[in-house]
Amino acid sequence: MTRLILASGSRTRRMLLDNAGLSFDVQTADVDERSIEAPLLEAAFPPDDIAAVLAEAKAVDVSERYPEALVIGADQTLGLGDRRFNKPADITAARKQLLDLRGQTHGLHSAVVCARDGEAIWRHVSTAWLTMRDFSPEYLGHYMAEVGDRVLESVGCYQLEGPGIQLFKEIKGDYFTILGLPLFPLLDFLRTDGVLEA
Repeated sequence: MTRLILASGSRTRRMLLDNAGLSFDVQTADVDERSIEAPLLEAAFPPDDIAAVLAEAKAVDVSERYPEALVIGADQTLGLGDRRFNKPADITAARKQLLDLRGQTHGLHSAVVCARDGEAIWRHVSTAWLTMRDFSPEYLGHYMAEVGDRVLESVGCYQLEGPGIQLFKEIKGDYFTILGLPLFPLLDFLRTDGVLEA
């Protein structure tokens, strides 16, 4: 039976695979994401391509350490026009980021890559479009007080499965893409690859 490894420390990604009934281990990748993405940003790569490159780097890094396993790497980027956002460094940065996104439609690009024997063998990127409502600064203060440090856990400073849903007025796209793991395409690949029963 193929050993399955998730190359991500994300609690949400672990939960999604757990809930889908998969048996897997977790081994976080040892990659410097900022140094990988710096030349891509300089070359004006679109956010979805950057997500794919980062997901592949994570999957391949862990796959080189566990060549017998099938390794799942994932990454998510957030783009607003030409701007690209990373996870905020602190609460002040998170507040500024949410104010920048307020009243705008941004794209969440979620990439998933599977690797075996140190080589990427499958890639997929999905995009969801999310429109934030024009919330008041007072509401933002209440929201940030309620979620606390959890605001730093995601690139968008929100979790739709919690109070973050109240920041939005419209969402177009797959829910699992928003959570950071395009689950349906991944499960299809795992069935095709023989890891899951068809």
